[in-house]
Amino acid sequence: MIAPLSRPSIVVAALGDSITEGSPGLRGWDVWAARADPRLDIRNCGVYGQRTDEIAARLDECARGADVLIVQGGINDIAQGRGVDDAASGLRAMVRQGKELGLRVALADVLPWNNGWPDAEPRIRTLNDLIVQIAREEEVQLLPFHDTLEDPERPGRMRQEWTFEGDHPNEDGYRRLADVVLAALQKT
Repeated sequence: MIAPLSRPSIVVAALGDSITEGSPGLRGWDVWAARADPRLDIRNCGVYGQRTDEIAARLDECARGADVLIVQGGINDIAQGRGVDDAASGLRAMVRQGKELGLRVALADVLPWNNGWPDAEPRIRTLNDLIVQIAREEEVQLLPFHDTLEDPERPGRMRQEWTFEGDHPNEDGYRRLADVVLAALQKT
């Protein structure tokens, strides 16, 4: 008897903070993306509350055996008073490290932060501008998480129907982020 052919698998190392980890009791974007594309084997390496320097320390372990690296982070740097230039430097270093490991890399920008608005908004915009520049210069796919969940009628904040507490997406928000990831994986 001939064994059936297995589907090709794409191992995705998802490295980040709580936006990657997923909110307690909710399915994160990784679950929705894997449900939509059964070829995806997503290794969720998100850790609540971590800054980019803490996220970077876990890259090698998370990326081992992966095909794709998704880098996400920066809001905790802002929330903890760290400079956006330091956060951007850390994100660029992770992107470069992923490329050196031979991985396809995608970089997510920072979500709107309802509970940090309006004070954190200028720093989020500045960091996101730097993230766009990093993606362009390093020639990696940009995941526009911010614009995907931003409320056009309330700039700098997530739409109320896509967040449950103003810091993190709810399931509808995570489904929208999964769509962004799936579209990017088809391009990388």
